[in-house]
Amino acid sequence: MRGTRTVELVADGDAELQRGDVLLTADTLTYREVSDQAIADGNVRLQQGSAVVTGPHAEVVVGEQVGSFDSPSYSMTRVRPPLEPGDEPREVSGSGQADVMNLEGENHYRLKNATWSTCQAQDPDWYIKARDLELDYDREVGTARGASVVFMDAPIFWMPWAEFPLVGQRQSGFLPPTFGVSTKTGVDVSAPYYWNIAPNYDATIAPRYMSKRGMQIAGEFRYMGQTYRGESRVEWLPDDKLLGKERALGSIQHQQWLTPTLYGALDLNGVSDDQYFQDLSSRISMSSRVNLLRQGQLVYTGGGWWTASALMQSYQTLSPDPAVRNTAPYRRLPQLMLNAFRPDLVGGLTFALDSEYVRFEGPEDNQPDGTRATVYPQVSLPIRGAAYFVTPKVGIHHTSYDLQRPEDIPGARNSITRSLPIFSIDSGLIFEREASFFGTTYTQTLEPRLYYLNVPYRRQADIPLFDTSRYDFGFAQIFSENRYTGGDRIGDANDLTAAVTSRLIDPTTGAERIRALVGQRYYFEDQRVTAGEEARTSRRADVLAGLSGRLTRSTTIESLLQYNPNDSETERFNAALRYQPEFGKALNASYRYARNLRSADGTLGLRDVDLSGQWPLWGNWYGVGRVTHSLKEDRITEAIGGLEYDGGCWVFRAALHRYTLDSNESNKAFFVQLELNDLASIGSSPLTLIKRSVPGYGKINDPTADRVFGD
Repeated sequence: MRGTRTVELVADGDAELQRGDVLLTADTLTYREVSDQAIADGNVRLQQGSAVVTGPHAEVVVGEQVGSFDSPSYSMTRVRPPLEPGDEPREVSGSGQADVMNLEGENHYRLKNATWSTCQAQDPDWYIKARDLELDYDREVGTARGASVVFMDAPIFWMPWAEFPLVGQRQSGFLPPTFGVSTKTGVDVSAPYYWNIAPNYDATIAPRYMSKRGMQIAGEFRYMGQTYRGESRVEWLPDDKLLGKERALGSIQHQQWLTPTLYGALDLNGVSDDQYFQDLSSRISMSSRVNLLRQGQLVYTGGGWWTASALMQSYQTLSPDPAVRNTAPYRRLPQLMLNAFRPDLVGGLTFALDSEYVRFEGPEDNQPDGTRATVYPQVSLPIRGAAYFVTPKVGIHHTSYDLQRPEDIPGARNSITRSLPIFSIDSGLIFEREASFFGTTYTQTLEPRLYYLNVPYRRQADIPLFDTSRYDFGFAQIFSENRYTGGDRIGDANDLTAAVTSRLIDPTTGAERIRALVGQRYYFEDQRVTAGEEARTSRRADVLAGLSGRLTRSTTIESLLQYNPNDSETERFNAALRYQPEFGKALNASYRYARNLRSADGTLGLRDVDLSGQWPLWGNWYGVGRVTHSLKEDRITEAIGGLEYDGGCWVFRAALHRYTLDSNESNKAFFVQLELNDLASIGSSPLTLIKRSVPGYGKINDPTADRVFGD
């Protein structure tokens, strides 16, 4: 070290200058105290926090953090906060090289002929190349002029001016276009613009061109506050070239705590025509939509042990197949509910109350309308011990109807009152023992359960079915008070349900490894109340059996059997097996059989096999796919085939999807996506499709900053 203090000092050989969190090192350092200027030569390295800049020469005013770097290489790391509920904070690093870097104050950099990428390799696979590049880490925004996006040494986009997020946060601007191909729309291209209005408001506007249909405009607006949140969406196709008419979609969802105890929600959805989703969507989950909800709701929770709610509800019902007209559900205009629950009464008694007033209006002129008022008070006495439970319960279910029928029906009542005493006893025992299977010790349980239900018969055949249908038969249903949904039928009952469950539990963690159960309901009287089905005369219901759990660390099974002992026939059988040894590896096989389920060709019976999976192929390539084959119809009803490549800081995905719309028509869609980590996603995303279709699928890269709705 040589020089004069307070004037100029020169340090040679592994020289360091440090002030606060700023550390400057070089082969030679010259510091001029009067101007607070440092001149560095040879192996220069400037570090401040997580930002590191290196180069052969630099001149820096240390306190103001201004100056210049020649031929710099740089890396800046910041923590990205969660963008969505469930996200975790994580580090995002941007790096690159330039001819010259100008330091313009703390966290501000301007570069000439520069690159920037979230890839940390010396030779990144993708980067932004710009004539002029500004990095503002206070706003966490980069601004590029005369720029292009380079992927695998080939420019794929040119941008005269663009702003982009530096840490993967939301940022206003044009998003990379999405494109795809489907049978219904042809070539499908969208160029969305994302507007980050405020931290709790954003919007997306997406022009969409479909070669077979024309130009569509779509928009989405999202908002969130301390007591409210919501989103709205609009799609408008002024002129469908195939149909020669205007087509549109509108959707509004809003939830808000109006006061600390009063909650309100609005959910409105509608489309211009019955074939909208079938023609303009490439998703089977959308193209199969039939009923679009339209409702408003208020819920009061300030009663402590009681709550009250009000609901206005209707639907738009679509009939995509002109030969099949779907029946719309009844409108509820309005529905008022009051519910109460008190588990702390004298003597250990528990009190519950379900009450409702609802006005039903039929969507068709030939359907009856009416009001229904229901009051159902119940009292139970839970008796519990370490190895047993007994819960007797009694209640009075009272209902009154005031009906308006489109025509007089002989013998049908327009004013109906129905009162039913309901009595049940739910009881069970729990036995435990130590057991060893395949060299592993478990706690094995044996849990028998008996459920007795008694409901007397009341005449109900002339009550319209406003919101009532029969429950799907299963374990939940055989332990319920009513075999029907809604309130228009209260099934008569004098029956006993017997079931037994056995579990294998890991004694060290308490985790359940295997569960096996079997149950059956026994009837002491014939069925008299029906909802359109044939009345039962047998004395025993179908036998239900199930097996589920983890057979090994990487293999799980889920199965259910419904066997009809009266006809000696299997009514339903489902079995699913999953092998998932680690992340990114999942193989699934399932079989479904249903004797009386109506299939796509209109006949009874369903038998299909479903195979799906995700698996590494070679290198960083992964394969994903799903095939659903109907054994009864001997045809493939849905097929997905895709490839993914993990490039470390980018992912490529391609997928082909074919699915059946009806017995004579199918749709095909092709998806291609290039995802640049923490920058953007280019193309049409198949992620939602793959996640829905392949159980156990693992996304092979971190989420990006893309905010194109509908993906």
